[in-house]
Amino acid sequence: MYVGSTGPEGVHHLVDEVVQNAVDEAMAGACNQIDVCIQADGALSVMDNGRGIPVDLHPDIGRPACEVVLTHVHAGGKFGGTGYSVAGGLHGVGLSCVNALSAELQLDVWRNAEHFQQHFTRGEPNGDLANLGASTQTSGTRVVFRPDPEIFQDAQVDRQILERRMQEQAFLHPGLVVSLADEASDSRQTYTYDTGIVGFVEHLNQGRTPLHQTLHFTGEQDGIEIDVAIQWTNGYAEDISSYVNSIRTPQGGTHLDGLKAALTQVINRYGTQHRLLNADTDEEIAGYDVREGMTCVLSIRMPQPEFEGQTKTALTSPGAGSTVDAFVSG
Repeated sequence: MYVGSTGPEGVHHLVDEVVQNAVDEAMAGACNQIDVCIQADGALSVMDNGRGIPVDLHPDIGRPACEVVLTHVHAGGKFGGTGYSVAGGLHGVGLSCVNALSAELQLDVWRNAEHFQQHFTRGEPNGDLANLGASTQTSGTRVVFRPDPEIFQDAQVDRQILERRMQEQAFLHPGLVVSLADEASDSRQTYTYDTGIVGFVEHLNQGRTPLHQTLHFTGEQDGIEIDVAIQWTNGYAEDISSYVNSIRTPQGGTHLDGLKAALTQVINRYGTQHRLLNADTDEEIAGYDVREGMTCVLSIRMPQPEFEGQTKTALTSPGAGSTVDAFVSG
């Protein structure tokens, strides 16, 4: 229900949930480095240099906030209206779900130059949050977890999939440094770009023949930040990658529907105005013909997005489609 599978897909979703919390810090301007590690023992580690999950007592539950985030659903900083203006972990079950589906989890938090640590087993705290004292690291969060083998039998992470996802985040957030280490092979790959999604499109088009310079549209409309990069090639297939608050939406959704509608409308309007199409017979170019050979990255940021299911494969927010349509076609 929450991670989509008890196979490799589910394990990857656990990694995504933890990484997304670090990315939310980056979108808030509080983090510029995320380090992911596939440990030799099968555990996975995600560390960021953000503000660190709060360690103060939760006002309603009376336990440290970081513990509450890991043991209670809908308890994160994204729900009070003050933590993040936009965030990927909207449903509020991200870290608590990861914790519940992990045989072991270790949380390290650095705040105000102090180091805090807590251990969990299958979602339950092994003890209280411990203050390990002063630290040279002033802030940040590290989550180390081992997917429960009783749930994810023989499920392993695919390094190539993780590499692509970490690279995506680096493209989506210019200046963010994202690294992926693999202890088994003693390797580390680091991604950082200042080109944004324009560089992302050009990266995707390596090996293809582009027909023009990449088109880039960015701005804000109706409270939604919209970033679109498009380049047509001499190929036949369309290659579209869409994101909402840095979450990849492989099945698209309303934001992508709005983009497709706008592109079809703009091309047909141009063709009619320049007498390339016969207006008397309502001649039109079909959408799939417009998108033939097109490579596109669509990234939007919006408050409180609505997704199809917990795995967030498609955006269902109704207003996103008309907003993207109006922005691109206007």
